[in-house]
Amino acid sequence: MKNIRFNLSLGSAAAALMLTAPAMALDHHGAAKHTEQNTETKEAKPQLGNFGFDVDGMNSEVRPGDDFYEYANGKWAKETVIPDDKANYGMFTALDDLSKKRVREILNAELEGGDSKVGAAYASYLDSETVEAKGMAPIAPIIDEISNISDDKGYEAFMIKNAAYGIAQPFFGYVGQDDKDPETYIFNIYQAGTGLPDRDMYLVENEKLSKIRTSYLEYLTKTLELAGQENAAERAAAIFEMEKKIAEKHWTREDSSDSTKTYNKMSVDELNDATPGMDMKKILMGISPKIDHVIVAQPSAIAAIAQIMSSTNIEVRKDQLIVSLLQTYGGVLPDAVADNNFAFYGTALSGTPKREERWKRAVSFAENALGEELGQLYVAKYFPPATKASMDVLVKNVLAAMGRRIDGLSWMQSETKTKAKKKLDNFTTKIGYPDKWKDYSALEIKSDDLFGNQLRIMKFNFDDNISKLGTPIRRHEWGMLPQTVNAYANFGMNEIVFPAAILQPPFFDPNADPAINYGGIGAVIGHEISHHFDDQGSKYDETGKLSDWWTPEDVAAFEAAGKNLIAQYDKYEALPGEFVKGEFTLGENIGDLAGLTIAYDAYRASLNGKEAPVIDGFTGDQRFFLGWAQVWRRNYREANLSQRLLTDSHSPSIQRAWVVRNLDKFYDAFKPEKSEKLYLEPEARVKIW
Repeated sequence: MKNIRFNLSLGSAAAALMLTAPAMALDHHGAAKHTEQNTETKEAKPQLGNFGFDVDGMNSEVRPGDDFYEYANGKWAKETVIPDDKANYGMFTALDDLSKKRVREILNAELEGGDSKVGAAYASYLDSETVEAKGMAPIAPIIDEISNISDDKGYEAFMIKNAAYGIAQPFFGYVGQDDKDPETYIFNIYQAGTGLPDRDMYLVENEKLSKIRTSYLEYLTKTLELAGQENAAERAAAIFEMEKKIAEKHWTREDSSDSTKTYNKMSVDELNDATPGMDMKKILMGISPKIDHVIVAQPSAIAAIAQIMSSTNIEVRKDQLIVSLLQTYGGVLPDAVADNNFAFYGTALSGTPKREERWKRAVSFAENALGEELGQLYVAKYFPPATKASMDVLVKNVLAAMGRRIDGLSWMQSETKTKAKKKLDNFTTKIGYPDKWKDYSALEIKSDDLFGNQLRIMKFNFDDNISKLGTPIRRHEWGMLPQTVNAYANFGMNEIVFPAAILQPPFFDPNADPAINYGGIGAVIGHEISHHFDDQGSKYDETGKLSDWWTPEDVAAFEAAGKNLIAQYDKYEALPGEFVKGEFTLGENIGDLAGLTIAYDAYRASLNGKEAPVIDGFTGDQRFFLGWAQVWRRNYREANLSQRLLTDSHSPSIQRAWVVRNLDKFYDAFKPEKSEKLYLEPEARVKIW
């Protein structure tokens, strides 16, 4: 969603007091592992190292000014093996594994308890024998339905009927807040119609992308064969050619991330006039008669896609629907389908050698089905009230630091400062779990009907989303589950959100040195706060409305600083010949820079004018920056990193750690020499907040 910023591509960061979490150390993967300790030790000793940081994972032979990531994390990176079922591995994935194990324990208990809806969902996925025995029979009626489409009217009728079931269509739509009327829900439409995750994968000529295209054609061919279709290779090539035409019309990720460019409000009639190739009015009215206006994110692309689809042979469009059907439902079909999907999207695109074990996929399925019902059970076991209270204090401290930063800005006009402070004062902070849980009573789940369960889950979620039209904004809703390792900033709601599962080491440990906690969770809190003032978040006022509330002078100063940050990140070569996209990652880079800056201020304020003690030879300020770097420990498979450089709005973890080079206090702490690689002259250091 364009008005939500996630802190990390897997998950994000936020952490607070996890009183019930077992003590942890680092295993040979660098993951958190359980250790047995007595109560006294558990209360007194940090879970990582002597003060909350894994010193053994450092590479002290490297100067911090040459490569701060390698200095803080080099030994860990060298010795950590990426598990076979992962495209990358680090602190976030370790916590995600821990969350899955905990949820598995909860689900196993639900299975033993008998009559449980979440238990039935879990059981239906675990029962691979029944899935294999049914074969393709559950999906055959939908394949037949697609095969029987004979013309444009039939294609559009299928779009209407199956919009609820996640079968990829030329456009993606959902109900969300109207950016310029945040008290109102409206239907949003985005460009779609391609199977590869980025337009460049169709259009850019180089060896890596050429191999991806070859693998994709093989995947399309195999998928059609699994669906029982003849002449699969020829038909796969036709799908690819149609998608390539669509990709040529797609907006870039940079333009598609621009809240101003993507706010294009139209009546349904106006959209229908703009897309003569398709009867968009009929389609939208079929989805819901309550849709009277829409926000069209990429108008030129939507119009072009409608024309391309209408001029493409109906048989090619039908084949694309069949491929999408097997992709969407592959996980609940026999392994032959799921393995084919994974061979491309998991291995060819991301380099991951093997699929997750079935129990892990079963956990994910149960969470997708009844996530908040599971969340209630998770919170009851792993998230005591004291944790939420501790996190609330940390957030307030960092918010106060942001307020002081705004007051002290030399480039911002006083009238804009007043509005910025008002926006800050209007923040909503959500910690741990929702105040109001989702009601799943209308969702039917059967322990012996995995495919049917998936259909009903899709329909339940779709209907829930569409039902928002014409109703008050659901400010109690969360965009994530309590057991999700993530955090986010929602511009329209003017909120920052920190689920329970991320609120633990290495981000926060009640027994760790405060400098580590502020460098970890504090910087993440600052990251989410500053998202509301980044290149896109700054366009939303204190009510969550997309509006021009900055003076022209403020905009010019802010954009100039942003251009300097873009130029800095554009120079980072993450892989040979492959660079970070400074413009595409700007919002996240601002979040890192501002978040770390704000968290440092909050840390120093917490010392009440005193100097922190030296621990194991590290000053308080040094420990603060080490806490930041530790959070970004992550090893990537080359294919995964290459894909992320095209599709992920976050910079790679190494470059996220390098943001320290812009903070004067980093230079004071580590005294880097001018000859060292990360060194920037004071005037070249980017300062925004």
